[in-house]
Amino acid sequence: MEDSEQIVLAEMLQSAEDAAPVEAVEAVTGAIATALNALGVSLLIADLSGRALVRLTHQPGVAGPGRLQGEELAEVLPFDGGPYEQAVRHQVPRVLVGDGRWTLLAPVTERGEVIGLLEIDLPDEPDTEVIDRVARTAHALAFVVIANRRHTDLFEWGQRSTPFTLSAEIQRRLLPASFTCEAGAFALSGWLEPAASIGGDTFDYSVARDVLHVSVTDAMGHGVASALTATLGVGSLRNTRRRGMGLTGQADEANRAIAAHANVRGAYVTAVLGRIELSTGRCELLNAGHVPPMLVRDGRTTVLELPGNFPLGMFPEAGFRSGEVVLRPGDRLVVVTDGMRERNAADLDLPAALHDIASLHPREAVRALSDAVLATAGPELADDATLMIIDWYGGHGPRRSTAGADTDRASAPSSR
Repeated sequence: MEDSEQIVLAEMLQSAEDAAPVEAVEAVTGAIATALNALGVSLLIADLSGRALVRLTHQPGVAGPGRLQGEELAEVLPFDGGPYEQAVRHQVPRVLVGDGRWTLLAPVTERGEVIGLLEIDLPDEPDTEVIDRVARTAHALAFVVIANRRHTDLFEWGQRSTPFTLSAEIQRRLLPASFTCEAGAFALSGWLEPAASIGGDTFDYSVARDVLHVSVTDAMGHGVASALTATLGVGSLRNTRRRGMGLTGQADEANRAIAAHANVRGAYVTAVLGRIELSTGRCELLNAGHVPPMLVRDGRTTVLELPGNFPLGMFPEAGFRSGEVVLRPGDRLVVVTDGMRERNAADLDLPAALHDIASLHPREAVRALSDAVLATAGPELADDATLMIIDWYGGHGPRRSTAGADTDRASAPSSR
């Protein structure tokens, strides 16, 4: 990185630090515009649906297309297969020309998690050096957004193209802050396609120094009661995980917590808990009354046979057993909830769908599967459809790009 670029980056970050949280992005984009003599700069943030971008602007006294909250305007730009969607899907900058100006689109991404796009209007056609410089700047902008959205609801409000119910609000707080993570030995992504009445699904993960922890859970019922049961389950699992307990210990504690404190008689949570050793690929899995996980290896999808266990909370004194599989480079581990298999969704040929999306990055694979479920079951699901995909690279992981995201699995080896 050249000295001048380092100075611009330092000034950009200082502008963000000096500004209020709601003004941090505007401060940064203003610094970018000055450095590039840009005609205009915007951050388009990813909508929570995964199917649109949202342009957030502050326009005192000015009406415009989109949702208004006070003087904040959110204009939704649905994906239509065009260059904006392609820049997000493929994680590569795009240059558009029209009306005497060039528009440069650069992915704003951190560890594979799509934050949005940086949109810059320029008076002259950008060369490779400018495009690369903007790509690096967009990556830095991702950290500005991540840091400042902790202090304000503005970004969360902008991402919500439809209002949340109370149960959806509770469920949202149970999900990880980032749905995607690239970390050398693996790449993972989770996705939750909510039912019309929230069904209590969650997914979670945490990366330790030598271990990847994952979980996918489904609380019985719908609505607020289900969300509260899910809160007990996820809270207990996180607590015991952070205390260093193994999978069976986590299941034991969550089982007792749900049985003792759930506000619905007979409440329970089905779950798949996982623990993957990053140095060896040894994957321990515990299935508590849940849909069995699947392994995609050498183009074939197999259901993993694990010891049977009761759902968490069903029987307070029940014991739990786990099984294991050793992952090979090129393997894909898939965990879904029963919303992917129930009622009309059962018409989806899941093994065939997994084969069709084998080349996609987990971030795009989970969205493709959720789109397939909606196409099969209809626009309103009877139950939450949740899935997590983990691609295992081991010591053969692809080199992550300067934009902070990989685009597909092409650089990862096939199974041996």
